[in-house]
Amino acid sequence: MSDVLRVSIQPLVESDIDEVMSIERQTFKSYWPAVAFINEITNNRLAFYFAARYEKILVGYTGIWIVLDEAHITTIAVHPEYRGKKIGEQLLFHLLAFASSKGSRWATLEVRESNQAAQNLYKKFGFLSVGIRKNYYMEENENAVIMWAGNLRGENFKLKLQKLKEPFDKGESDFQEIQPS
Repeated sequence: MSDVLRVSIQPLVESDIDEVMSIERQTFKSYWPAVAFINEITNNRLAFYFAARYEKILVGYTGIWIVLDEAHITTIAVHPEYRGKKIGEQLLFHLLAFASSKGSRWATLEVRESNQAAQNLYKKFGFLSVGIRKNYYMEENENAVIMWAGNLRGENFKLKLQKLKEPFDKGESDFQEIQPS
């Protein structure tokens, strides 16, 4: 496989949950139960979740809550066998473009202090570390780094996203913009 894996990104649906849970168990030490995902996609009007597919295989997923002008990224995960193929980057781009289209000006998330790869991805997209949540991941007594990206609707952020999107525009992926629903 090349450095960029061609994926399509679509809204997550209830029939995706078994595949999500497989990735969830392989990715996180403490993971959400299936019922939490089902509740998010069926009952939470502030939540938006997306699945990345390679051919017909669910290879990653992500979620976001949009509250007023703030977007809170709840999760991003890529199947271990498909990491390093810019799937997480495509998912994050989609989330931020979607959040901006819904009126969000800011984006925030928490990430494990030990997860340097994820922190590097977020920094690439303009997120800054702004604080620590002590023992946020209680089962492992691990802190979370609080990260924020500002002014998603501003010209500087739009230029950053456009530059990050260029490899996908050159046919290295079938990257597709998410249209607001």
